[in-house]
Amino acid sequence: MKIIIIEDELKAAKSLENLIGKIRPTATILAKLQSIESSIDYLLNNELPDLIFMDIQLSDGLCFEIFKSVKISCPVVFCTAYGEYAMDAIKANGVDYLLKPFSEEDLVTAFEKVDNFKNFFQQKPTTGLDDLLLKIGLAEGKKSFLVFRNNKYTTVQTEQIAFIYIKYTSPSIMTFQGEEYSITQSLDQVQGQLSSKQFFRLNRQYLINFSAIKEVEHYFARKLFVRLSVPTPEKLLIGKEKTTAFLQWLENR
Repeated sequence: MKIIIIEDELKAAKSLENLIGKIRPTATILAKLQSIESSIDYLLNNELPDLIFMDIQLSDGLCFEIFKSVKISCPVVFCTAYGEYAMDAIKANGVDYLLKPFSEEDLVTAFEKVDNFKNFFQQKPTTGLDDLLLKIGLAEGKKSFLVFRNNKYTTVQTEQIAFIYIKYTSPSIMTFQGEEYSITQSLDQVQGQLSSKQFFRLNRQYLINFSAIKEVEHYFARKLFVRLSVPTPEKLLIGKEKTTAFLQWLENR
């Protein structure tokens, strides 16, 4: 198996190379690349490998820029602590991710998934990556929302949004300044347009901005109580089944 590692941290790249050598001693590491620019140059001028291990945050930007310039038809395993949409998209389409710091067991599992799904990638080479780019929106998310209030259209910058919640039957935006705007899209649609690194879906009713979080407390029945810097109409609680994902999201910034 021929492998390329795209990782801007030399220590992390070397550690991954050593683990690969231990688990798949017959594998050949063709190259270790650190940037978008060097990765594009290599991939355009060489045959594709059998597998690419790729970090999302590179020295000159997000790795998804690579896919704009190069058609990648081999499996990609992302080595990242990225948000929930990337994870869901990757798993749904047969590519895996390794959550940093990862173990030897995690890498073994990743290789098993790649082996199981290699036929899928041969038949539909770009489907998974296209869906990933679409869902993540290059990880940056929507910059602003067009809203209508008092017979006027205006825009609300995403960075000004403290939280978005369901009020009655439709979503409303609440800004850090306490201004509220109704929007016509569903909360699911809005969630899909926002950066999953910056916004988290607490429950069916609330999407919150990381910048709005004031403190998090333990609550009854292994729940978490989230207090924002902007008052919310009701107490924000996270059920025990989602606490781990939420705490990982807080930690992996």
